[in-house]
Amino acid sequence: MPDGHMLDRRASGQARRQSAALPLVSHGNALRVVLVTSRETRRWVVPKGWIEPNEPPHRSAAREAFEEAGLAGEAEHDPVGSYAYGKRTAGGAIIPTDVLVFRFRVARLLRDWPERGQRTRRLFTPEAAGALVQEPGLAALLRNLRQA
Repeated sequence: MPDGHMLDRRASGQARRQSAALPLVSHGNALRVVLVTSRETRRWVVPKGWIEPNEPPHRSAAREAFEEAGLAGEAEHDPVGSYAYGKRTAGGAIIPTDVLVFRFRVARLLRDWPERGQRTRRLFTPEAAGALVQEPGLAALLRNLRQA
């Protein structure tokens, strides 16, 4: 890897899997995307995390939307897409990670949530959100959003 960090491929040699919420808010006639900052690097991301054992991926996405962004709502059962990125561990290793992305219809923006003091939450147009995120696959999903 160019940055000198080891690539951790785990015993199977395959990427690990996370789920992500693509939080959407109807704002008048317009659609807005909710992004949060990551805890370590403060870059803009969608809420995402590891899927717990026996947890359906869309439920994992909804849980992450609540924990990371303080969002109440519902995730669709089928993913709208996926993207890949390198998850950096505390030890500096990079874990190849595939992220399943689930459309999440925001019913309420909560005032308090578990990671409120660790993240910033903000609404963006899909185009602006696509320009802010660093993962090319996620940026493409955001730019291609259609109001449904």
